[in-house]
Amino acid sequence: MTYTAKDIQVLEGLEAVRRRPGMYIGSTDARGLHQLVYEVVDNCVDEAMAGRASSIEVVLEPDGWVRVTDDGSGIPVDEHPKVKRSALEVVMTTLHAGGKFDNGAYKVSGGLHGVGVSVVNAVSSQMRVDVQRDGFHWTQDYERGRPRSDVARGAPAESRGTRVEFLADDQIFETLDYSFDTLSQRLREMAFLVGGTTMHLRDRRADRETTYYFEGGIEAFVRRLTRKRAPLHAEPIVLRGLVETTQVEVAMVYCDAVAEQIHTFANTIRNLDGGTHLTGFRAALTRSLNDYARRSGILKDADGNLTGDDVREGLTAIVSVLIPEPQFEGQTKARLGNSEVSGHVQSVVNEQLGTYLHEHPREARKIVEKTMLAARARVAAQKARDLVVRKGALDGFALPGKLADCQERDPDRCELFIVEGDSAGGSAKLGRERRFQAILPIRGKILNVEKARVDKVLANESIRNIITAVGGGVGLEFDAAKIRYGRVVIMTDADVDGLHIRTLLLTFFYREMKPLIEHGQLYIAQPPLFRIANRQRAVYAYNESERAAVLERMSGRITVQRYKGLGEMNADQLWETTMNPEDRRLLRVSLNGESHNDVDAVFARLMGTDVALRRHFIINRARMVRNLDV
Repeated sequence: MTYTAKDIQVLEGLEAVRRRPGMYIGSTDARGLHQLVYEVVDNCVDEAMAGRASSIEVVLEPDGWVRVTDDGSGIPVDEHPKVKRSALEVVMTTLHAGGKFDNGAYKVSGGLHGVGVSVVNAVSSQMRVDVQRDGFHWTQDYERGRPRSDVARGAPAESRGTRVEFLADDQIFETLDYSFDTLSQRLREMAFLVGGTTMHLRDRRADRETTYYFEGGIEAFVRRLTRKRAPLHAEPIVLRGLVETTQVEVAMVYCDAVAEQIHTFANTIRNLDGGTHLTGFRAALTRSLNDYARRSGILKDADGNLTGDDVREGLTAIVSVLIPEPQFEGQTKARLGNSEVSGHVQSVVNEQLGTYLHEHPREARKIVEKTMLAARARVAAQKARDLVVRKGALDGFALPGKLADCQERDPDRCELFIVEGDSAGGSAKLGRERRFQAILPIRGKILNVEKARVDKVLANESIRNIITAVGGGVGLEFDAAKIRYGRVVIMTDADVDGLHIRTLLLTFFYREMKPLIEHGQLYIAQPPLFRIANRQRAVYAYNESERAAVLERMSGRITVQRYKGLGEMNADQLWETTMNPEDRRLLRVSLNGESHNDVDAVFARLMGTDVALRRHFIINRARMVRNLDV
């Protein structure tokens, strides 16, 4: 097979777009479909930023058509001096044709490549444009990017503006189903960023519509984003400045939360992957808060510097820049590339945030204390990584002092019993099979990890002992392949306090060592409640009904002993009832509800639901033990 010049294809006009649409709109799935609407709306927003439009409307028709209308100046319709065709036709059918390559008609704009609306035309099976300009309606129809007729002058027009209607090509797109919520969110963002502009979305498929109009700009935007959170300061921090030709605007709020959300915009275009303006903001934020914390004495010399992750924990921010010549990576404009913008944003944020912190000491202290709490959690997490390496008796590292380790070195043959209190631990240590059974006593109720930060969790002695004894790590660092025991057994008293401790331990294992549960390596021991004996034999009963059945079968002088705790059982009794692998009751903790005969199995099933339900279960554990019907 030969490869010659005739094998080289030259794609004319918009054919390149139809052959490789993903290069221009990102994809041909739902995301790319919505990008078509964004491209047309962005042109309308450019008119609004230029002060020539005040209203933008998007209508979704039942037959798949989309109509976008603005009241701007309208696309020019007179003949282009170079190509001798109407400027409207040139804009709609020619790549890299537009009015935004210089700073004449538009000082700033989101559309700068001159391909947006022509790309939409190329990937639409049909398109219609109606321009109100120079006192008349001017229209032209297109089919897959090609004009079906010349630009025609129609009826007189009393106003000005542009209406673009298009039907996405089902030969290109996987779906033609537009999401009302997705488009609504985008229009709301635009209304925040271009204050004083009305954005209207109407969905005639489901008879839904919404209108957005905001005067407050990004300050109102960040208020909306944090309306369901708990802000640390009453008013958003707003920073504005002009550096050379870059207009910078930042609005930020710290909340009592962990997650950060920073939204970046360049010339009102949402930059999903950030860019140089985000880099500049992050650098300035870290520097400003470190400087203030040092000068105010909150951050001591012995403390390390706050990191970027520390200062952004709980932060909600909008970073918006307006620049004459934006450089985006790709037509979807997901990332801003102007290198000078980073320094411009840093300059504004460093100066104005520093001033804000000194003028608002109460708010500043709350913010810095929030970031320092995040720093302590980060340090604690790092210590956890160092803590959780496998530490066997022969490795030279100290295991927990109260751990009675086993002799077996193969984890698959070992099991660890976590017992409640020293008395139960003493009986378990005497009664165990020391070759493969290890005992770890814990003192009372461990910390409720559902309500505590990681630094508090790792400061708890009982939890640290469990982490070190089990091995394998903690949290995201947990590696089930490195655990020291193939079976971990929770062995607590059968009373309400014991069940509460069991619940707290289950919460810890679910949150910090979840693979143990997923691999079926976490168990709950089922100690008996009663020992029923006569002169011939002794029988153990695990609940009231079993006791009643045993009493009916036994004769003679009978003694009934109720165990208030495992510490009341001697070593032989504990081995016989709870620790003997040949004759014991163990409940495997499961996340899929396989076991239904224990209240903690119900707890395991509830684990996967929302936080509020888990907290309710833990807080009301004693009552639920008595009342829950399992």
